Amino acid sequence: MSLDVHQLDSFLLVGSAVTLLAILAVRVSSRVGLPSLLLYLLMGVALGESGLGIQFEDASAAHALGFAALAVILAEGGLTTGWRDLRGSLRIGVSLATVGIGVSVTIMALAGHYVLGLSWPVAILLGAVCSPTDAAAVFSVLRVVPLPRRLTGALEAESGLNDAPTVVLVTLVSTGAVGDHHPLVVGLIILAELVGGGLVGFLVGRGGALLMRRVALPTAGLYPLAVITLTFLAYGLAAGVHTSGFAAIYVAALVLGNSELPHRGATRSFAEGIAWLSQIGLFVMLGLLLSPSRVTLNEVLLGLAAGLILTLVARPVSVAVSSLAQPMRPRDLAFLSWAGLRGAVPVVLTTIPLAEGVGGSERLFDLVFVMVVVYTALTGPTLPFVARVLGVALTERHRDLELEAAPLERLAADLLQVTIADTSRMHGVEVAELRLPVGASVSLIIRGDQMVVPEPRTVLRHGDHLLLVTPRAVREDVERRLRQVSRGGRLARWLREDARRTPERD
Repeated sequence: MSLDVHQLDSFLLVGSAVTLLAILAVRVSSRVGLPSLLLYLLMGVALGESGLGIQFEDASAAHALGFAALAVILAEGGLTTGWRDLRGSLRIGVSLATVGIGVSVTIMALAGHYVLGLSWPVAILLGAVCSPTDAAAVFSVLRVVPLPRRLTGALEAESGLNDAPTVVLVTLVSTGAVGDHHPLVVGLIILAELVGGGLVGFLVGRGGALLMRRVALPTAGLYPLAVITLTFLAYGLAAGVHTSGFAAIYVAALVLGNSELPHRGATRSFAEGIAWLSQIGLFVMLGLLLSPSRVTLNEVLLGLAAGLILTLVARPVSVAVSSLAQPMRPRDLAFLSWAGLRGAVPVVLTTIPLAEGVGGSERLFDLVFVMVVVYTALTGPTLPFVARVLGVALTERHRDLELEAAPLERLAADLLQVTIADTSRMHGVEVAELRLPVGASVSLIIRGDQMVVPEPRTVLRHGDHLLLVTPRAVREDVERRLRQVSRGGRLARWLREDARRTPERD
C-alpha cells in the first residue's frame, strides 16, 4: 500500500480529531462507570462504511495491529501494578487465567453447539474468544469502584495472564492444528507456552532492572523508552522460542514496574499515555472492521443468548472451580463472577480465524461484537451497585486516611500526601505521637489555606493534608503505622497482625 503526502495530511487530520474526541470521551465514561472502549468501538462504527464511509476490511492487518495494541496494554498493566496488590490473590488469579479459562471454554463450546446450533469449530472458537477478560476494560472500571486488594488483585492478575492461553487455543483451532493432538496434549502445549513465556519475561525483567540501574543515559526521557523496549524484547524473545509473548511482556513489565529504577514515575506516566493511545486505536479499528449491514437479527439474538450463557453460567462456574486454589467468601466469588468484563480482547481474538479464512468466522465476529457491546454496557456501570449490595465495596469508614505518592528519585524516597478524613482518629494526635520509622518525617501540614511547618507538639486535625517524606525501604511500615493511628488513635500499637486485618490489606 502506497501513501503519498496528501493522504498523510488527511490521515493526520482525521486521526488527530478522532484521538482528541476519544480522550474527551474518557471523562464521560468515567462519570458513568462505562468502559471507554464502548465509546471507541461506536466511534469506529460511525467512521466506517455505514458512517463516513472509511473502508477497512483487512483482517490480517487487524490481527497484527490488535496484537500489538494488546501487548502495549499488558505492558502498561504490569508496569503500573504493585506486587503487594497481587501477591495476596495470585493463586486465584492464576487459577482463573488457566483452569477458569478451560471451564469457560468447555461450557461455552457445548452451549454454542447444542443450544445455539453452531458448528463444532465455530462453537469451540466462540468459547475460546469469549472466555478471557479484558485488561483495559477491567482497569478502567476498577478506577471508579473502591475494592479491597483481594478482589482487585485477583481481577488484575486474571486479566493480565488469561490472554496467553486463549491466544494459543484460538490459533490452534483456527489453523486446524488442534485436531492433530489429543486434548491433554493441547492443554500441555498451552501450559508450556504460558510457563515458558512467564520465565522469559521474568529473566528479561530482572536483567533489564539490573541494566537500568547501572547505565547512565544522557537524558531522563530515554529511561521510559528503554523500559518499554525491554518489555517488547521479552515479547519478541518469547515468541522466538515458541512460548507466549503475552505472558512474557506482562511478567517482564510486572518485574520492571516493581523494581527500583531511575525515573520510575516518568516511566509509568509514559506507559499510561501510550496504553491509552493503543486502546483508542485498537477499539476504533475494530469498530471500522464491523459491517453493520451484515449484522442480522439472528446474529443479534445469538449474541444476546451467548452473552447470557457466559454471564450467568460459564463465568460463575469457572470462578467457583477456580476458587478451589484459593477459597474466598461467597460474596467475593459472586462479585468476581459479575466483574468478568470482556472488552476488546474477544473481538481481537476473532480476527485470528478471520485472517485464516475459517468458515463462519465473519458470523462469529459479528456475534461476538454484539455480545461485547451489550454485556459490557450492562455489567460495567452496575459494578459499583453490585459491590455495595454484596458488601465488598470499601465504605467511607474504610477510607478514613487517603494516601497518594510521588517519587523522589534522587533520594530513593517517596513523597506521601496524607489526607485526614472526618472519620479518622488521627484528629488530636501530636506529630511526635505518630512514631514513624527512622528516616520518615512530616515535612508540611496544609490546613485550609495555610501552610504549617510541623513541630513535634503540633496537633493534627480533621481535614489536614500532610506532606510526608519516607525512604522507600520503610514506606510500607510508614503506611501501616499511619493507618493504625488513624483507626486506633495515639494508643494504637505497631503490630503487623493488626495491619493485616485492615480492609485495604484483605
